[in-house]
Order: sequence, then structure tokens, then C-alpha cells
Amino acid sequence: MAIETGDGVSIEYVGRFEDGAVFDTSRADVARDEGLLAAQGTDPDDYAPLAFTVGAGDIIEGLDEALVGMEAGEEATVTVPPEKAYGETNETKVREYDPETFEAMVGKSPEVGIHVEAENGLHGDVTAVRDDAVEVDFNHELAGRTLVFDVEVLEVRDD
Repeated sequence: MAIETGDGVSIEYVGRFEDGAVFDTSRADVARDEGLLAAQGTDPDDYAPLAFTVGAGDIIEGLDEALVGMEAGEEATVTVPPEKAYGETNETKVREYDPETFEAMVGKSPEVGIHVEAENGLHGDVTAVRDDAVEVDFNHELAGRTLVFDVEVLEVRDD
């Protein structure tokens, strides 16, 4: 049965950047081989097939659209441009804070690479620390990136 919008599906996937580096997967063996278990501090039991309803907005648009027409048992490699994934990098989402204000808000000294959560729920990463300013990028960490997914459809359910 070919996948249609509204169908429930279960898939296995490996998400890569264009250079081949793996950034996410549902497969524990791939996570182990690519060093994700150690880098992300995850357990092999955390990796499992992804189950969702096609067209419900549960996954990125480009992958959702690519699944339509596929069938259980089918495999494909899908390239998703930024506009169908996490969007382009938006410079208005890069904010600067006075170092003292930053430290008061976050509760620790600014340091490049630390992850912060703003009061409005946005997540960001400190990208620069200068004497006069702390730069925080609130873009999604995958914004501006073309993503490549190796996908295997395990199950199709007529939800």
C-alpha cells in the first residue's frame, strides 16, 4: 500500500549532512559506529523506529513529502533543502547581550559553545564572547543546512 497523507508510518532513518557526517539516526548500530552514543550521552535503547502520521507536521516538511507514494519495505535517499527542513539561518535570531546581563539571566559566565534557554522558551548557543558583548544564536542548530536522509519504510497503517 502506497503511503498517503494521513497514513501512519514507522521508519528507520539515518540523517546526514552533505559531507556524509551523521547528525541523527533511529538505528543504535549506526549511532554507535558514528560516535553519537558517546557524543550525545545516549543509550542504545534510546534508538528506535520513528512512528508518526504523514502530513501531521510531526517531522520536517521535506521528509514528510518524500514519503508519500513509498511503500512498506521500500528504501530511499532523500535530500532536503533548508527551506523544507529547519529554514535558512536568520540573522535576526542572533542576539547580543551585555556580559553582566547575560550572566544574571543564565546564572553562569558566558563561554562559547554553552547552550542556553531564554525565558520565552527559545534555545540558543553562545557563539562569541567579547569584553563588551555575548553573542547568542537562537537559530535551530540545523538551520541553513541541506540534510540527506537514508530512509526505510517499515510499516504503513491506514490511520
